[in-house]
Formats: sequence, C-alpha cells, structure tokens
Amino acid sequence: MWSLGTWMLQAALCCVLLQTVLPSARGLNMCMSGSATSCEECLLIHPSCAWCAQEDFGRGRSLTSRCDFSQNLLKRGCDEHFIEYPTSSINVLQNIPLSSKGSGSTQYDVVQIMPQKISLSLRPGDQTWFSLQVRQVEDYPVDLYYLMDLSLSMKDDLDTIRNLGTKLAHEMGKLTSNFRLGFGSFVDKNMSPFSYMAPKYKLFPNCVPSFGFRHILSLTDKVDRFNEEVQKQMVSRNRDAPEGGFDAILQAAVCKEKIGWRKEALHLLVFATDDVPHLALDGRLGGLVHPHDGQCHLNDNNEYSASTKMDYPSLALLGEKLAENNIFLNFAVTKRLYVIYKNFTALIPGTTVEILDQDSKNVIQLIIAAYNVSNANLSSEQEVSLSVLVSFLSENITLFFKVSFNVSVEARSCPPRGTDRRFTIKPVGFKDRLEVAVDYECDCGCSRNAQNNSVICSSIGTYNCGTCQCEPGYLGARCECQEGETSNMFLSACRESEGKQICSGRGECSCNQCLCYESEFGKIYGSFCECDDFSCARHKGILCSGHGECHCGECKCHAGYIGDNCNCSTETSGCISDDGQMCSGRGSCVCGRCQCTEPGAFGETCEKCPTCPDACGTKRECIECRLFNSGRLADNETCQRQCKDHIIPVETLKCVRGPDALMVLVAVVGSILLVGLLLLAAWKLVITIHDRREFARFQSASNPLYKHPISTHFVETDFSMYSKSYNGGLH
Repeated sequence: MWSLGTWMLQAALCCVLLQTVLPSARGLNMCMSGSATSCEECLLIHPSCAWCAQEDFGRGRSLTSRCDFSQNLLKRGCDEHFIEYPTSSINVLQNIPLSSKGSGSTQYDVVQIMPQKISLSLRPGDQTWFSLQVRQVEDYPVDLYYLMDLSLSMKDDLDTIRNLGTKLAHEMGKLTSNFRLGFGSFVDKNMSPFSYMAPKYKLFPNCVPSFGFRHILSLTDKVDRFNEEVQKQMVSRNRDAPEGGFDAILQAAVCKEKIGWRKEALHLLVFATDDVPHLALDGRLGGLVHPHDGQCHLNDNNEYSASTKMDYPSLALLGEKLAENNIFLNFAVTKRLYVIYKNFTALIPGTTVEILDQDSKNVIQLIIAAYNVSNANLSSEQEVSLSVLVSFLSENITLFFKVSFNVSVEARSCPPRGTDRRFTIKPVGFKDRLEVAVDYECDCGCSRNAQNNSVICSSIGTYNCGTCQCEPGYLGARCECQEGETSNMFLSACRESEGKQICSGRGECSCNQCLCYESEFGKIYGSFCECDDFSCARHKGILCSGHGECHCGECKCHAGYIGDNCNCSTETSGCISDDGQMCSGRGSCVCGRCQCTEPGAFGETCEKCPTCPDACGTKRECIECRLFNSGRLADNETCQRQCKDHIIPVETLKCVRGPDALMVLVAVVGSILLVGLLLLAAWKLVITIHDRREFARFQSASNPLYKHPISTHFVETDFSMYSKSYNGGLH
C-alpha cells in the first residue's frame, strides 16, 4: 500500500524516466513506423504521438510523415498551433464532503465516498490518475444476518449461540447505536442423493427432516427474539459431506424485503459452517439441470421453495448478487476449511474468512472482526466496460478514518459511437458510489474543419488535417491524377523494371514520380525508392562495423578497412612477432590478426609451436653452406641472403654430467628410513616418560588395593609372668 506522498514520489520518478526514455525512442520512432495516413490513426498508435495539420508541411521528393513526436514536428517546421496532441483530463462534477456521524436525523444523508461524480477525458493508451476518499462513518446503522449450518455436526455450536443475541448486541453497541440482528439456517436439498429420504426420519429420531434454507428471524433490534428463536431450533442431517450453504447465501441476499435489509445500513452476512459447500453443477447428481435464476424463492413459510427445482448457484452469480445488494459476506469456518474458503474470497468480491472454534465459542470476536474489515474494501484492479482499466492504490484501512485511494484509469481503445460512456466505483458493502462519465479523445480538432471538394485537392477531394482524401478514381498528393490508362502509364514510370513493385514498395507513385516513405531506421531515396542508408551488412549489430558508410545497400569503407561490412583492418603492426617476422614466419596476417598456417603453431603472432622443428634443425642448411659450402643453399648469393646468423665453430662442447640415478635412489630410501627411526625413537621416549610418571603417582597415593610385602606388628607381653616362671625354674 502507498501513501499519497509515496505515490507522488513514484509519479515524479515515472516522469523523469519517461523523459529519459523518449529521446532514445526517437531512434525507433513508433509514431512514424505506424504509417498513419490520417490524424485519427496517428492518435491510436501511441499516446506520445502527435499530428501536423499544416498544409505545406514536408513538401519535396519524400513523403514526410505528419505523425511524429510533437518536439520532432516542431523541429521539422510544423507550427505549434497546427499540432494535434490531445491529452487526458479530469473534471470533478460533484464533491460533497464526507460525513463524520451516521446516527440521528442525518443518517439518510450520510456521505462515505468523495467525490461523487467526475468526468474523464481519456486518450487511448494514456493513463491518468485521480484521488478517491472513503470513510466509514461512526455510529452507522448495521444489519447483521446470522446464517447457520444446522446439520448434525453443528449441534454443539447451536448450544453455544443460544444466548448470542444478548452478548452480540452488547458488543456491537460499542460500535453503533443502531444495530439489528436476524437469523436463518440451512442444511441441504431435501432429495436424494444429498439427504436421507426415510419416512418421518426414523433413522435419526432426534433430527428434523433436512431443508435447503429457512428464514427464521427478520432483522430486528429486539435481541431477545433472536435468543428465543435460536433456542427453538433442532439440528438435521444430510447424507453427503458438502452442505447447501450457497443456496442459503443467495436467498439471504436477494430476498431483501423478507430479510429486512435497510438501504441506509451496513449489511453484514455471517455464514457459519463446518464443511464445504455444494457448487454449481453438483445439482445434476440429483437431476437438477436448470441453472439458478438468481431470484428470491421464499414461500409463505419462509422456506426456500426452489431447493429441489434448480441447481446450486455459481460463484459468479453469488458475487454479483452480493455486490448488487451491498452485502459484505464473512465465512466463519473451522480451521480445516480455512484454505478452501480463503480461495472463495478471491473469486467473490467483498468476502472475508475467519476461523471458527469447533463449538463456535469465538463467534462474537469473528463478527466484530468482520465488521472492522468490511469498511472501504475496494478491489485492486478491475476492467470495466468500454475497455477501461481501473487500478487502485491505497493506504492501510483503519476503522472510522478517512482513506485515500489513488485511482488509475486507462482507455484501451475507442468504443463505437453511441456507446454508453460511464461506469461506477463503489466500496463493497456501501450504498455510496462514484459515478464516472468518460469522453474519449479519439477525434482530432482539425477534422471539424474538413473541406469537401477543396481547391487544394483539385476540387475532387476532401482536405482534412493537411492531407487530401481523393474521390474514387483519383489519386496523388493533391488528387491531380486520374486512374485508368493514363494512370497505368504513370505507374509504369514508377517501376524500376517490369514485374518490380511500384516505388520498390517503399513509396507512392504520384503522377509518374516516386515519393519515398520516411523510415524510422534511416533515409529511403532513389528514383524508384530503391536505395537506403540502413540496409547494409552489419557486424555485431553495427552498421558497416562503424568503419564505413552505407550507400544504397553497400558499405563504403573508411581508409584502413576492407570487407563487405568493413570489419577487416588492413593494419599489420599487430602481426609482427618479437623476432621481427610476420606471424613468426608460421602464418599470414588477415584483418590485422595472425592466422597460423604451420601445423601446431598458435599464439597472437604464432610464436608458440611445440611440434615445429628445433633451432638446430632450422639452422642446419645455413651451417652447411657457410662452413662447408655444401647443401641446398650452397650457392653463394642464396647463402648470403638467407643465412645472416654469425656462426662460431668450436672443437669440443662442455657438457654437464647428469646425476647418478642409483645414488639418488639410495639417498632417498636412506632418508626415509632415517626419518622413520627418529620418529619411532621419539615416540618410545615419550611413552617411557609418561609411564614412569604414572607409576610414581600410583605409589604415592593411599591405594587400599596395594600393601607392602613386609608388615611390622607391635605385641604387648606380660614379662612378670615369664619372670616368675624363670625364677621358679632356678629353684
């Protein structure tokens, strides 16, 4: 969502980008490429195209296009007041301020949308913007109709809402002083295969027979009546899982008098269920082939009488009737159905979905939430009649606060004359709307001054917006030529040869003379429009490689370049190798680059060649002729010319002896063994030190499992006894 300030910034950036893009667009001029022959055709090409209606504009050997960007027409000599360039505009016709309160004597004159009437003047393809303000007023009347699924699985929900009326009236009283509440229920079509058809419902004695839709309580401010009617209800049972809820929604929407919808109130329809609905064409399972007619079919007992006569309504019909009667629908469904009904909201405008507890304990919170989001719900984009595309950008919507919508309107085409040129914009669920009248800028102002049988057109044509529209049988820029034998003679003079197109298909023959068309790509010229300056060969998309000029389909290369597209340079400095040779003597210089011819040679100057002969091989013949006066080059003049290297003879060559392979192998193996032994010794040393430290720590500890092999005991002895015995023995 965008704020107004953000939108203005975006619009400014768009203008800057447009100004940046337009100059580059002149290279590919969309206005001239359309070959428009009238002002009206020019306006339809693009909203940036303009038409020059000046009589003497573009006189000469070429047909100067009158359709171009306005700045181009000015540069080419068209006076500003002859330029036809209509633009889109907006005129506000009715703009009553928004209301702030909805209760009291003013409730019938509440204004919730501003402006109320505007007129648009639209040029096809052009996009224009206007601001739309919406506010749901405080204390606005609210009509809430509670539509409940009474199949057997909703029995606990029915028990929960028996006192819903009192609680709901208390909560809604915080939002509005004018609240009405109604009640209806549904199950499904009372026919096979949708429902059980057992006599008197013997299969389920605690259930009432199934029914399509039953209107129980019209909208009323007496909430006790709601509680009383709910307490009377009993559940029913159908056979298949889907319910007939869409039948009920449509009847609740279109039966306005019986339901009691007030014109000046906000209409909320809360749809509570725990299963999926039947859709259009499901009725064929029961033989119902007639599509729903979208009408009210409540009988004197307030029951849906056409339940077993027509198919279920389609999503499109449901959305149409809800919008037509300004009803905001809220699906209150169990969690497992949320995704399914969320998809329905994308197909039915003005609907929301909330998760309902299994026993409907949170139904009041859901209703309050539905009321909060019901204000000013506009779709983001819609295409209305007359090929007008309308888009909306808005801020976040807050209850009772004014919200600004930036509305973009674009005319896609021109409608037939006499078509009703108006459409409306309205928030879903509101009675207020914006009426938009549309006028299309499809005609040029200069067309109103068209001159029949004008002397400018040789009195046999209509002069309109700078051009002649000749009577049948006449042709030429000024209708100066007549069709027939004379015309054939003129036309043959405009052909390069028999069988060729007139003016090469790129011009018009005006009285034995070709007038060449203008092209967005360049200039077309020649006696038969056979030449141009843009059809020459290109290299990498560049005409004549940028190194030549295009003349009548042929590149005329600048100095230093050759070839059909002038991409071949005659410069050879880049082909000289470091030894001063051309491509190292292994190739030729083509278009400034070396093409190697010696097998295996490569490099920018063919300087690399692993498979080429070595230095000794290449110098062998020169050595033979210089030192020994023999060989293929033995002729003195040939030897002196081709062999210019200085040759120094030597007696012996000092060669460096290579290493002994056996010694290298022994050294490597010995090194590996030595390193291994050193590592093993180091590991053994570390382990020994570690074990000794652990053993010493073990000995110093008071270990109950360890005892020394020698024990010392102290024994106390009665020496007196031994003394006496000893003494007695003496005696």
